[in-house]
Amino acid sequence: MRQIPLDAITDAARHVYKAAVRTPLIKLDLPFASAAPAPDLSAEARTAKVEVYLKLESLQPIGSFKIRGAWNAVRKLSPEQMKDGVWTVSAGNAAQGVAFAARLAGVPCSVMVMDTAPQIKLRAIEKLGATIIGVSHDECWTTVETHASPRMKGHFVHPFDDDDFIAGNATAGLEILEDLPDVDAVVAALGGGGLLSGIASVMRAKKPGVKVFAAEPETAAPLELSLRRNAPSYFDGWKPTFVDGAGGKSVLPTMWPLLKELVDGSIVMPLDDIASAMRKTAERVHVVAEGAAGTAIAAAISGRAGTGKVVAVVSGGNIDLSRFSELVRAHAAI
Repeated sequence: MRQIPLDAITDAARHVYKAAVRTPLIKLDLPFASAAPAPDLSAEARTAKVEVYLKLESLQPIGSFKIRGAWNAVRKLSPEQMKDGVWTVSAGNAAQGVAFAARLAGVPCSVMVMDTAPQIKLRAIEKLGATIIGVSHDECWTTVETHASPRMKGHFVHPFDDDDFIAGNATAGLEILEDLPDVDAVVAALGGGGLLSGIASVMRAKKPGVKVFAAEPETAAPLELSLRRNAPSYFDGWKPTFVDGAGGKSVLPTMWPLLKELVDGSIVMPLDDIASAMRKTAERVHVVAEGAAGTAIAAAISGRAGTGKVVAVVSGGNIDLSRFSELVRAHAAI
């Protein structure tokens, strides 16, 4: 059974702050009485208040949590492994994380980037000195599944299916417990599962009563499908949307043991609700959340993660401002 041990996570916590920062946890005050409760909640739960807190990983130096896992993975490589540089495959955030870590380690970096990546992420990758190789989303996902590509040279740093990367991501979970010891649930968007499984590993080891939920857009929800089928599954109805940092085409078989054992469920959200959550967050706490982060916020607001103190991980804030403006302008504030 695949596991991310707590000692690996605490070891990562001793090192990640060379690259990452400790991000704040803030409360999101919203009039939840106006929100439609989830139909599967009990009568008692329907009237109970949900307190939503935001873990602001969007404030990392690269605007995303990926810097945690990327640095933890790169720092552990040997000089021999790094002699030809490092590379990764990404929608943008992991590419920035690995590029940042490579620059800190003093080695070259190249990234395979899918054609759905927004320009803001591409520009950030270039500024970090990495070489960009643009390919189709299908080729990127094949590389994610096979851990290899004939196009690339150097040591491959997987953007999520890597125990060191996951342990680095998990340090965000340690911070959540330090700042909110009585947390009841945590919601994080699912791309490949590296953030979700890391945080869930922390909760299982330190406070097993905390529920951990994935958040997925309705256009890309392979974990919800996999949990229903009890097997890692491919999502046939996948569509590219503004939620570019979450919602892969499938659950990798290698990630399935972690996700199956650690995650309490997947909350699938409509795109309109995600965009609305992005607007509410900008209005109430002046935070720009990208689509993946908005998916987690929308899921927490929905009440489907339960009642009490629910943390939504704002996994990133890297979205083109023109696109963000279009999305939030179309959704009225509450």
